[in-house]
Amino acid sequence: MIQNKSSDTPVRRFVITVGRQFGSGGRELGRKIAERFDIEYYDKKLLWEAASRAGMSREIFEKNDERMPRLIGSSVGFSMGYGQLPWYNGEAMMTDSIYNSLADVMEHLADTTPCVIVGRSADHVLRDNDVPKVSLFVHAPMEVRIERILARAEDIKHKNAARSLAEKTDRMRAAYYNFYTDKKWGDAASYDLTLDSSVLSMDDICDLVALYIRKRYGFDPVAR
Repeated sequence: MIQNKSSDTPVRRFVITVGRQFGSGGRELGRKIAERFDIEYYDKKLLWEAASRAGMSREIFEKNDERMPRLIGSSVGFSMGYGQLPWYNGEAMMTDSIYNSLADVMEHLADTTPCVIVGRSADHVLRDNDVPKVSLFVHAPMEVRIERILARAEDIKHKNAARSLAEKTDRMRAAYYNFYTDKKWGDAASYDLTLDSSVLSMDDICDLVALYIRKRYGFDPVAR
């Protein structure tokens, strides 16, 4: 038990991890859950904390964020699993170092504070941690995602550009997740809950997550 960040009331440790298609609103949902449950939210802040702990610049962590290592001369598919691919170069070793630094921070957070963690294969990193946790994956139809991207990105003006960015980012996230885990990115079997953000409001999804925690773990994440 630790103290709630806005009061002296003890609260349970628990972690919500959020995987997401690009443009699905996963980041918005993660922030909304954190606000509703009055817990910490980690997205870019996770990178910054890991960089600080590793004594490296934020820029290096951001440049390699959710990217699988590049291997020298390897035509072997990443589906063989982390640790089985040969011929690492310096860049690949750095990417692994960044992944390990992020994993260390996530383990520390799970052990010390209730929080929401977006992306970075957090559900897999924390798989053996005994803290109560719920893994989410947020998706939406492509047309909905395109409209969301156009609404938030000032430098993207056309639907084709938005679609291309969504597809490219999803491929990178999938490659990263599939490389470092024994699961498949976006597959319903890889998560506790998969949610179409175009069907329900973010508030309604928060309600569902709270209900799931109450039913599964026997406590109310929003109780004070």
